[in-house]
Amino acid sequence: MRNILKLFKGDRVIWVLMVFLTIYSGIAVASSVAALAYRDGGNVTMHIVRHVGFLAVGWVIIYIVHQVPYRHYSSLANLILVAAVVLLIYTLAFGVHLNEATRSVRIPGTGITFQSSDFAKLALIIFVARFLSRNQTEIQDFKKGFLPVLVVIGLVCGLILPENFSTAFILFSTCLVLLFIGRVKFKYLAGLAGSGIILLTIFVIIGKNTGVSVREQTWLSRFEQHLSKDANPDEKFQSDKAKIAIANGGMFGKFAGHSTQRRSLPQAYSDFIFAIVIEEYGLLFGALPLIFIYLILLYRAGVIARKCDRTFPAFLVIGLMTGLVMQAMVNMGVSSGLLPVTGQPLPWVSRGGTSILFTALSMGIILGVSRSVDEEEAIVEAA
Repeated sequence: MRNILKLFKGDRVIWVLMVFLTIYSGIAVASSVAALAYRDGGNVTMHIVRHVGFLAVGWVIIYIVHQVPYRHYSSLANLILVAAVVLLIYTLAFGVHLNEATRSVRIPGTGITFQSSDFAKLALIIFVARFLSRNQTEIQDFKKGFLPVLVVIGLVCGLILPENFSTAFILFSTCLVLLFIGRVKFKYLAGLAGSGIILLTIFVIIGKNTGVSVREQTWLSRFEQHLSKDANPDEKFQSDKAKIAIANGGMFGKFAGHSTQRRSLPQAYSDFIFAIVIEEYGLLFGALPLIFIYLILLYRAGVIARKCDRTFPAFLVIGLMTGLVMQAMVNMGVSSGLLPVTGQPLPWVSRGGTSILFTALSMGIILGVSRSVDEEEAIVEAA
């Protein structure tokens, strides 16, 4: 057993928490894909096997990536960012149109699709972490330190925004957190946040009056539905069904496989899987453990960052984990009715392909930094 544990280096708490998330993911998806199988004319077993397969591949990615020295990401940061920008532009022009949005690209010669924004999130966070680590002496200077990284953040988030507002918002917010930790002046950050709101308003107004895109209509309608008490019941069908599922679950839940809303709740296996978890396991065994798992993951990222004697790995860990936890909180907020419907999966728990694989990449990088830090500490102690 000890020999096996030695293979999994880095923060052991994170490894254990990922095991718990895998268990939650397996049982929740297995319970919630019945309606999907019925609609697709397939069978439940096929969807479960597919999901377990992605989780297995994800674990392989985590294990392989956690052995890669973090310095390689710094040297490849610019190349990865350029590739992400090109991919985002390609997606807007030639991507797969699904659910009134063009977010995915199809790998030539296969039927496999993936969301380019998942890759762009990873690329931008690596770039910002590298930029901040290399420009700490000039970061408080607007022209030399702040403006260059602002242009890059605006470009990437701007390319994601037209088709995926929630992802652009989460990525933008994650970058704000990184910039704040990286000692950027608060007045610059406040100005950046204000500029983002103004630009978003202009974008919506232009789109609404020119008819270039229908996406801003979707955003506005979702906000209006969320805030209005007199909204059309058909338009609030998803959020109402999620609330019913949560109410049915109560404190202790209805037990595994006994959810009733999984049959009628759209995206019960993805965007609203948190509601199904609560219906079957309740607040005590479903909601609270999941919330605490993500919060502990964020705390462990802070522990790893404090151990780093270099700024790049510290920024990298905080950025990647903040993005994942922020996405998780948005998903939970949507399921519980606190936020309008966004379409964000619950990291590592929701059924999905690219979401699981890119979450695995992020967790592998975080654990790789932790492994490197532990090895450096061991060398110092041995000396």
